Amino acid sequence: MADKLLIIMVNTDPKNPSELGAPFFQATVAAAMEYDVEVVMTGRAGELAKKGVAENLFVQEGSPKSVYDFIKDAHEAGVTFKVCTPTLDLWGDDMIPEVDETVGGAYVIGEAMDDDTVTFTY
Repeated sequence: MADKLLIIMVNTDPKNPSELGAPFFQATVAAAMEYDVEVVMTGRAGELAKKGVAENLFVQEGSPKSVYDFIKDAHEAGVTFKVCTPTLDLWGDDMIPEVDETVGGAYVIGEAMDDDTVTFTY
């Protein structure tokens, strides 16, 4: 049985914040279940790692909890956040403090192909 969950956020669009709750919530739950959890943000979803973006997005209108609050909850539960190098080219390097590392495509492919890893994409 795999002991790591890799969540790749590449297709989720910050312009549709209702899509953003599930990946972070699932990451938090998996970390609470003591799995090793990484969230890699890249492409359009990589914008969420930029300071000031996730703070101003809400999964549901009227909710007091921002998408950034979901990210902070996940990080506090033990989730590691990474961004792909092209994310920096697209959105700059002023990242939220929860981003632990910048990785390249070879890292993502290597982790996704590992037998001990289950990969979800959003």
